Amino acid sequence: MADLSPALPAPAAAELVAAASKGDVRALARLVSLVENRSPQLRLVMQLIAPLTGGARIIGLTGSPGVGKSTVTGALIRAYRSQQLRVGVLAVDPTSPFSGGALLGDRVRMQDHATDEGVFIRSMASRGQLGGLSWATPQALRIMDAAGFDVILIETVGVGQAEVEIAALADSTLVVVAPGMGDWVQAAKAGILEIADIFVVNKSDRPGAQEAVRDLRTMLAMARFAEGSWKPPIVATTAATGEGIADLAARLDAHGTWLGESGELDRRRRARARAEISAIALTELRRRIGGLPGESRLDELAGRVASGEIDPYSAADDLIG
Repeated sequence: MADLSPALPAPAAAELVAAASKGDVRALARLVSLVENRSPQLRLVMQLIAPLTGGARIIGLTGSPGVGKSTVTGALIRAYRSQQLRVGVLAVDPTSPFSGGALLGDRVRMQDHATDEGVFIRSMASRGQLGGLSWATPQALRIMDAAGFDVILIETVGVGQAEVEIAALADSTLVVVAPGMGDWVQAAKAGILEIADIFVVNKSDRPGAQEAVRDLRTMLAMARFAEGSWKPPIVATTAATGEGIADLAARLDAHGTWLGESGELDRRRRARARAEISAIALTELRRRIGGLPGESRLDELAGRVASGEIDPYSAADDLIG
């Protein structure tokens, strides 16, 4: 298949999308690369795939480094593949300061599934995003959704208090914790516990696991839940051995049912679309007003503000007016 470049006509993009929707892994990988590289063809690709999206369940996994998110992800892949479901994985990794690429590659812990045609694993660089999710992630999700995956798992960097963006992208969010991985009160203050649809206490065969479960229950008991709302369950797992994964998958199914019956799924997906539209619009606005260093209107106005000639509000009005 010919490489997709800005010079190629629309049929080339249509060919690539059609191939990806039929399970061509190479075509899918090229489409995701277009997203990461912000290719000029991306606008056309998004137009082509729009009618194909909306069928995948999107599950996010977040939590501090070292709690075993990759192991839980791998265990969930096995669980869903046993149901003959196609599974896509976006593993958002720290960005290399030299290449801008993902440091951890396609995750060594997930390589058991590398030869499975029903599994597609792609690492994406966070590119400095504090929340651990790159600019490209929402659009990569759309492409994988259009490619016909039944379930898409997003595993994030796990950078602590800023790790809340995943809740805006996922239908269901798992917060993974482990015994002895930090102070629970600080975690509660960070707000990371508020985004969970399901809490996963991984490595539950280790000392302190029951205390971790008890602490989470105490925190949930202090929270207020509206009538009819979803109260996050706590699932203990030892993902390395598969213990508790069947229960976790069942809780995810229950949450999916609740999302559909309550109308929350539609609300979340509309909010996701709003955020994606805003991000694209702001990115385009920055591109238009930024220009080249030393040559843009923005630089000219910045100089006038720095010299005290005009105030920043007037400069901003001038810029967007």
